[in-house]
Amino acid sequence: MADRHTHGQLQTHTHQQHRPGGMMKSILPQKGPTATQILAIVTLLPVGGTLFCLAGITLICTLIGLAVATPVFLLFSPVLVPAILTVGLAVAGFLTSGAFGVTGLSSFSWILNYLQQGKSVPENLDAAKRRMADAASHLGQKTKDVGQTIQSKAQEGKEGARTT
Repeated sequence: MADRHTHGQLQTHTHQQHRPGGMMKSILPQKGPTATQILAIVTLLPVGGTLFCLAGITLICTLIGLAVATPVFLLFSPVLVPAILTVGLAVAGFLTSGAFGVTGLSSFSWILNYLQQGKSVPENLDAAKRRMADAASHLGQKTKDVGQTIQSKAQEGKEGARTT
């Protein structure tokens, strides 16, 4: 491990022997997984796998649809409606396939980051609640200030109208 500076003191830790699988231990937390981490893995792994499967199925169906629709398009090229439908469905298929793939990758990435941080979900929720409360109070104060500014401008306008 490395040297650490704490409160002006130098602490030196002895180096441990490298064991097989030592790289995996640096990714995973040192203590065993908590119940929330196990629940997150059990729920998100099937979701990510399902999304990857949907991405693959959508991509394959889109390619088959293009293979079938291209000759039809060439035979009926004077008719623009099938061409527009073919292109639109192909674009929608590719975009849907990409969206499923990106969603699956992001869920796997979230699982990895979640395991590396070792934080529990309630800690993250409490931090999010505090940020939301701070943002709401800030927005309320800004709204109050803008309301007072508008009210003072309205009073100035009334006084200016009375003098003329």
